[in-house]
Amino acid sequence: MSYNNKIKIPSFYQRVMSVWYRHMKVYSASFFSNAFPPFFEPLIFLAGLGIGISGYVKDVNGIDYTLFLATGLIVTSSMYTAAFECTFGTFIRLEFDKVYDGMLGSPVSVKDLVFGEVLFAGTKGAFFALAVTIVIWAFGILKEPLSILAVAAGFLTGILFAVLSMYITSFVKNINHFNFYLTGIISPMFFFSGVVFPEQNLPLYMRYFAEVLPLTHLVRIARAFCIPQLLKVNLLIDFIYILIFIITFLILTEKGIKKRLIN
Repeated sequence: MSYNNKIKIPSFYQRVMSVWYRHMKVYSASFFSNAFPPFFEPLIFLAGLGIGISGYVKDVNGIDYTLFLATGLIVTSSMYTAAFECTFGTFIRLEFDKVYDGMLGSPVSVKDLVFGEVLFAGTKGAFFALAVTIVIWAFGILKEPLSILAVAAGFLTGILFAVLSMYITSFVKNINHFNFYLTGIISPMFFFSGVVFPEQNLPLYMRYFAEVLPLTHLVRIARAFCIPQLLKVNLLIDFIYILIFIITFLILTEKGIKKRLIN
């Protein structure tokens, strides 16, 4: 029997999950400090925006404003955690800790590494979405049993912003440059994607801009799971947009990270 036949190479699934498991072990090592903020942050937004603005705006298209805002926060929490994880987190693992160098010394390939990172960010996105959902359930804002499916929208959000953020990371040379991405791209999405107010209230040219933003489509999906009358809206276009976006940037990210590691 040849030497090659004696070596059992782990499957693609095993290699990806090994990357995911490594990140999960590191994350859970400080679980309390990592897990507490997702339950606390929605309280700040609901208190600062929900209570304050709801005194002036009672409802949005027949939907209670506090409910409207809360259901949008489910995916914004996932967006922020995935964006930070796959910018600062990935950059530190790439440039300072040299984690990827060690991984690539094993059977793990660049593709496995990227998929593992993205899957971990998606998992964190789902966890943060679950945390927000639990909080707004506890306050009686959310009452529909189907709302638990919004956690799936949180997972999709984590995946989407992971591939986008890792693509940015693939060519950023200075860690401080992430401020341009977070301030110039991520923060505007919070305000122009229908989270705080419906995009229909924007001027026509801004509505076209809102449709380009991926968060707009994710907010629609999460909100539809939480508010039954919105399920009548055709969400197929939103799902197709998200799928195309994820596949496109996944390909670009793999190429970008591979090129950077070689250089």
